Amino acid sequence: MSGQPTIVGTVAGPGDDPNEFVFITPAEKPIKTGEFITYSVSVDGDDRSVFARVTNRELIRGLPEGYLADPAVSPDTVATTLGVPTEDTELYRLTATVIGYYNTEMTTFANPRQLPAPGTPLSIAPDRQLETILPNLGCETDNMDVTELDGVAHIGWLLNRSPKATNIHLPIEEFASTHLAILASTGSGKSFTASVLVEEMMRSSSRASLLVFDPHGEYTTLADMQGHEMFQGEDGYEPDVVYYDSERLRVRISELNLGDVMAVLDNPSNRMQERLSTGWRSMQQQDSRTWDINDLIDRMEQLYGEDDASVGALEWRLRRSIGENDLFHPEDNVPLGEIVGPGQCTVLQMDTLDRRNQQLITTVLLRRLYRERLNDVRERDTAIEYPIFSLFEEGHRFAPASGDALSLGIMRTITSEGRKFGFGLGIISQRPSKIDQDVLSQCGTQISMQIQNPNDQDAIEKSVEAAGEDIFRELPGLTPGQAIVSGDAMNTPALIQVRDRRTRHGAESLSVVEKWHDAYEQQQREPTHSETADFGGGESTGMQNLN
Repeated sequence: MSGQPTIVGTVAGPGDDPNEFVFITPAEKPIKTGEFITYSVSVDGDDRSVFARVTNRELIRGLPEGYLADPAVSPDTVATTLGVPTEDTELYRLTATVIGYYNTEMTTFANPRQLPAPGTPLSIAPDRQLETILPNLGCETDNMDVTELDGVAHIGWLLNRSPKATNIHLPIEEFASTHLAILASTGSGKSFTASVLVEEMMRSSSRASLLVFDPHGEYTTLADMQGHEMFQGEDGYEPDVVYYDSERLRVRISELNLGDVMAVLDNPSNRMQERLSTGWRSMQQQDSRTWDINDLIDRMEQLYGEDDASVGALEWRLRRSIGENDLFHPEDNVPLGEIVGPGQCTVLQMDTLDRRNQQLITTVLLRRLYRERLNDVRERDTAIEYPIFSLFEEGHRFAPASGDALSLGIMRTITSEGRKFGFGLGIISQRPSKIDQDVLSQCGTQISMQIQNPNDQDAIEKSVEAAGEDIFRELPGLTPGQAIVSGDAMNTPALIQVRDRRTRHGAESLSVVEKWHDAYEQQQREPTHSETADFGGGESTGMQNLN
């Protein structure tokens, strides 16, 4: 919207809450809930444009109900026949919540601590102004072209405006350092939205170092960024997209800690734990980092004797759980210098690993990466001298509310401490209620999409302090691709439509009927090995011999 402000209504008086007011508007000025409006007040002698969000809309005057008795006859026709004027018949009463005026010194909203007086005219907030002040972009003016800023992610546009009228750009610095949660029911677009943000972070203006933990193989199409002109820089930059499948994922046995091994062994006895603890500490004290289960068993036999029953029981468990698992190796380790790098998006394809192994590789990798980021900040030798952002699809399996995942501890550490060390984390999940609340509550920016389950709605509301109750009422009614964006990346929550991807989407649901058709046609093309039954007379009944 551009040009002169459009007057859409008049303030009638205060609302039920201290920060609310009500206003009246005619039917030809359709204002939806979630819309942003503005009015002018004097604050400390200066005129300020104050912004408010529409939270409720109800009809207060319309045609009498008798005009609507016959659905086959237009109400206007009845009114005209009776000589009743229909112009300006419908009036609506709307409720709005004051957000505040944009303080250019604080670069956020400030509350004027006063409601508009009755009779104050209200206007639709201008598009360009909302693009500047709704996200937390740190702008020193309330009206600028935010596309000129570096380090912003174009996620979509305001939902209650014309498509692409009011574009929303999130500050990557905010959600990448204070952590991110994308929460939505299956099919609502959470993986799609995550990929949009990945695309934005991998553009030339950001050149991020991204690590995507992909337990279902949903991010195979991100490689489309390579060679795409949208992601190329004038200096020759283009993103590097690297895929690690399960054959390349390895954990060096010496990188496990004692707690990892105890969990893998499924509740060993107290005596076994004591033997394992002593043997494990002894192995870690040696200079070499390349040792295997045989070396550990030999060490425990040296300490407790070859005939020790607990050592014998541990040997069987260790060989079964670690020695026979291809994920573990005495020497090989995922090289940190290869899986992360500026301008590189690495996707760990873990779809062929079971949940326990997914959690194990995640635990060890995060621990190693976190250690390197600590070393960098503390000015020690490190393999990673730049910030990292890690994104977790199916985040509830890595940080479950049940507390039974090996990876939960390190994820709690990163979400609580990672900001200081340049290690950001993003959680994607369709079950917010099943995510550890300590982890979820530390995600400073939230993108909430359609959620029907009441428990999941409650989990979002408890973890997102910045959004009001009126915003969360929208959750069940959102359609795929629509979202509420709130938290550190926003100065105030907003309803948005997520933009289209520039790469193909690789997480579409399987077309069952199409697959049935394809399989049937393939079956008809293949020669059958069964013979037609002959019941005499030399004529076929059309039945196949299934014996």
